[in-house]
Amino acid sequence: MTKFWSFTSLTGAAVLAATSAFAQSNLTVETVSPGGSAYLGPAHLAEVASQKGIANMQLNDSAVLTNSVQNVAEGKTDIAVMPLILPFLLSRGVGPYTSVGAEKGAELAENLRMLAPYSLGVFFLMAFDSKGVNGWEDLEGRTIANGPPRGAALNNARSLIQIIAGLKDGDGYTGKQSDWGQITAVIGDGSVDAAFLPELFPNARTTELGAGGRMTAWSIPKAAYESDGMAKYLKAPGNAGFTAPVSQINAALGESWTVISEDDTFRGMSTQGSIGVNKNMDEDMAYQLTKAFIDTLPELMAKAPFASNVGFDDPANGVCGPSPYKYHPGAIRAWEEAGYEIPDCAKPAS
Repeated sequence: MTKFWSFTSLTGAAVLAATSAFAQSNLTVETVSPGGSAYLGPAHLAEVASQKGIANMQLNDSAVLTNSVQNVAEGKTDIAVMPLILPFLLSRGVGPYTSVGAEKGAELAENLRMLAPYSLGVFFLMAFDSKGVNGWEDLEGRTIANGPPRGAALNNARSLIQIIAGLKDGDGYTGKQSDWGQITAVIGDGSVDAAFLPELFPNARTTELGAGGRMTAWSIPKAAYESDGMAKYLKAPGNAGFTAPVSQINAALGESWTVISEDDTFRGMSTQGSIGVNKNMDEDMAYQLTKAFIDTLPELMAKAPFASNVGFDDPANGVCGPSPYKYHPGAIRAWEEAGYEIPDCAKPAS
């Protein structure tokens, strides 16, 4: 059973490395704003890399991850949070990488390597009760916040709404996109009727929204969750099914929230991500970074109540499938030395 909880953000001083006199290298890191596991993973890595004298890390926490993945592939950025779907889309030159093209996209995707995977959040439908939304059957003609202007979250939200409700963005409902740091304000100012986003239970966004008024969260309907279309989509790179008791989700979100499902089970889709690097990162650097991450997992787990439940300590979490995205050899060495098993399908050919 998977559980997701709240997040206590790190201070800026904790996530920025110490002076360069104590570190071997200067590395750039791209992630999203504080508030969830996507931020916590690289922020923790930046902290422990500094403490252990491995590297200084300059953390950019306002990145668009679609761009971040391409930046790492092109060698412009050292480390980034990578939703596992993005290397796959890049490898085919589709979705947000259509302009890159299939041939160039495949070349770039081969440059990507993983240090550690983990869950980024669970997609579910939500709305303020004052909006009068009556669930999945009441979305036609509505305005729905469905993610940032580009990227994996937007692609997933659009696809899932089409599978579940049979509606396309721009033809059935109006999707409203905003940078992650502004999405809470977009939902809170009443400019949308509902939102469909990957969240933790709770995270900073759900807590803030709940403080602004009564909210309802809808489970994916059972029939849609068990449909052939959903089964196929859940097999896509970086996707995984999620179920939990409704009572557990309601308790986690708090008294301002009502959780609706046709039975006692809450259903959603978990989106998997990772800390990723370029394949040309020095093997010892990748090893030292991953080893520091593994060695300090207890400290990482203590930084947020949800941290022990998003797969930080599971290197097989969401990997393999049709994606070309594999582990860095240095990361493989670190995980295996620590007693973990890396699936053969997640190891590069050379």
